[in-house]
Formats: sequence, C-alpha cells, structure tokens
Amino acid sequence: MTHVTGGTRTIAQAALITLLGVGLTTPATAATAATAATAATAAIHTTASSTASSTASSTASDRDVALTRWSSTRQFGRGTGDGVRAEGGELRLARVTGGYQYRDPFGNGTTKAYDTARWTSPWVQPGFGLTEMVASWDATTPRGTWIQVAGRGRTGRGGTGSWDVLGRWAGHDAGFHRTSVRGQGDDYADVAVDTLGMNGTARYTAWQLKVTLLRPHGSSSSPTVQSVGAMASALPGGTPPTSRTSMRRTIDVDVPRWSQMIHTGEYPQYDNGGEAWCSPTTMAMLIGRWDAGPTPREYAWVNDSYAQPWVDHAARNTFDYSYDGAGNWPFSTAYAGKQGLDSFVTRLRSLREAERFVRAGIPLGVSVTFGRGELSGSPISSTAGHVLVVRGFTADGDVIVNDPAAPSKSSVRRVYDRAQFERAWLPTSGGLTYVVHPAGVALPRRTAQSSW
Repeated sequence: MTHVTGGTRTIAQAALITLLGVGLTTPATAATAATAATAATAAIHTTASSTASSTASSTASDRDVALTRWSSTRQFGRGTGDGVRAEGGELRLARVTGGYQYRDPFGNGTTKAYDTARWTSPWVQPGFGLTEMVASWDATTPRGTWIQVAGRGRTGRGGTGSWDVLGRWAGHDAGFHRTSVRGQGDDYADVAVDTLGMNGTARYTAWQLKVTLLRPHGSSSSPTVQSVGAMASALPGGTPPTSRTSMRRTIDVDVPRWSQMIHTGEYPQYDNGGEAWCSPTTMAMLIGRWDAGPTPREYAWVNDSYAQPWVDHAARNTFDYSYDGAGNWPFSTAYAGKQGLDSFVTRLRSLREAERFVRAGIPLGVSVTFGRGELSGSPISSTAGHVLVVRGFTADGDVIVNDPAAPSKSSVRRVYDRAQFERAWLPTSGGLTYVVHPAGVALPRRTAQSSW
C-alpha cells in the first residue's frame, strides 16, 4: 500500500506541493523539484554557495543555501523597531504604534481590534539569486496575543516585491487560529503554505522580514519574539552523487520512539491522526530527546485512552487551519520554541552535514519522498512526502532513523541505506530539515558553506 504520511510538501502540489497527499505538510519546495529556500539567522549568515544549474547530476557544492537568524538583543538592534523594544534577548511590544481589525477566518465571524507594533529586519544578501525562502521563529504568545511574519525581496534589477505573509501564529488556539495565507501571487513570488517561491519572472538577490506583534486593544500583555530568521535557497535539478561518510564508528543518539500510526482516527479536527501526523510525531520525538515535552496538565484535554498524548498535543499546536494539516514547517519549529528550545528550518546539503549534528548529539527531522522499492526496510512502500528523525549513523555511513510510520513504537528505530536515503531526501525536498536543540547545546562548528 502507498502512504503519504503526514507532513511534507515538496514542490508543487505534485510539483508544487508534492508532498502531502492526505494531510501531509512540510514546507514545499516550490517551483522545480529541488528548488531552493533560504533560511536566515542573523549575525550568523552562512551560505552554501555555487551557481545553480540544471544538470542530470549535481554536487553538494552546487546547492545554494543560506540561513540568517536574529536571536539576541544586539542582533535585533540591527533591525528597525516601530513600537518594539529589544531587551533581554527578545522583542516585545513597548508602545502601540498602530491598530488592526482582524476577523479570524476560522473563528466565530466577529472582528476584533488589536494594538500593534512591528520590527523590520535589515536587508540580507545571500550571495545568489534565491528561488525559495522559508522563515522560522521562536516566540511566546500570552492568551489573546499573536504575531504575523511577512517577507519580501529585491531583484537584481532593483525591483522590490510586496510584503507576503509567511504565517499568522500563536502558541495557543484560544480565540485565534494560526494560519498560513493564500493568494499572494501579485508580483515576483507567491507563498505555498509556508514557502515563499519565485514565479520565474525574476529572482530575489536580497530579502527582508517584518514581524508584527499584536495584542487585544487596550491590553497590557505582549507577545515576545526570541528569534526570527529565514532560509533562502536556489538548488540545481538532478540527483547529487551519494556523499562519502565521515563516520568511523556508530553513533546512535537516544531519541524516544513514537509511532504516528497508533493515532489513526484521533481528533479529525486536527487531520485525523495516523498517516497525516508524521511531522508532529517527528517533532514530538525531537522535543522528547531534550525532555522538553508538554506537562500532563498541558495535555490533560487529550482522551485518557490515547497513548502518547504528547503527540496529540503536538498535532493540535502545529495545526495550520488554512492548510488543514499539522505539517507547516515554521509552525512546527515554533512549537518547539514554545517548549523552550531553540529551533529553526533549514536545508542541509548532504548526509555529511547531518553527521556533524549527530556527533553533537542533535537529532534532526527531515523530509523524504520515495517510490516503490526505493527505500528498503521502510514500513511504507512509497510516499509523496514523509517526515522522520535522523538519530544516528553506522560506522559504514548508513542512516539510523526513528520512522514514525512504523506500526508500533517497538519498530520505529530502523537503519536505511545511505545512497537510497540521500536520494529520497536531497532531490525531492531539497534537504529540508528541522533543527531543534536547547540553547546550552552548541550546534556544530560553522564553515563557509554551513547553513545553520
């Protein structure tokens, strides 16, 4: 049987959002089958360089990926605040500078008034013409408050695109429904759920983010933003040759093993569990690695008969009401941020880069797509988009995973052939990856081509 297991989009709805069949959702690689997204982390601006050309085969060095994030008081100070104050390593609403009337399209039909302030990033030049961009953020949103993240770009000829909304988000669903925004293709780019993709008329050579903080009119509470950034990319077509492993011994990071499939039929309002929940199950495992999951009080709403209630909690708290799925990439990393972890979306250029994270004790969530017979040992025969955990590598370089599509948690841990796995990951999703870790656990040392 063929499963499209929860949560990955990859290029174009069959080419634009090729992942998702029934409820899958991971950020799309929009435009060509491994087109590129640029992720950003300010002050840290890392670029995987090269000129992207469409060839039958590509190499890791052909893969342009750059991440820039802002995540400290000093870094936030490089942007422009309008009523926003940067202090203590976060942004907060200090002075009301605007108002916004918002009718939640998934609410009760009433329009609510919000006070607003905003922060705008400096322009970022990734060093190449990007074809995709995926933002990510960590924020705290007291009841009633929320944030909106928007992005725009500038072309090599000086044209400036419109601001496109990349997400309206809160860590709660009390009177507000987090959502992506459809129908923004008015100039050079459009947004496919969580991915800003160029429409082919031009490429952005610079980009910028704008974060709007919103609270109910007259309220004194404020959302706070601990980090925000984006990954930009431009990827060649074709399949790169299998990377050579850097492993000399087996490393297997201890990650809890949870199955998405035991949740089949749970909470239809959050995409019905089972094959649609690969992304939230993966995210729950990544968070569980650091013992940062929700408390019993926080998931007390989950039916007592359901096993792994923290997975249900993750599905509800990553659910995108417009997309109608629990696999929106930045919503998923923002959920990890809500749990007190540092998290972001990026693209990696090969399994050699993933090996560096494993050596640092940091497992990864990655998006794969494969056909029948293309990933030996998988619990599913094929998928148009699936998210799983990379937890380690054998001494020979094969990939140790937690695959949430396994029918039970006892069979979640599996070992996949390196060449097969890399072909399922790089040319399909473009190497899309969740990175989740505590602030006190250092990321691998960066090089000139790192994208983290």
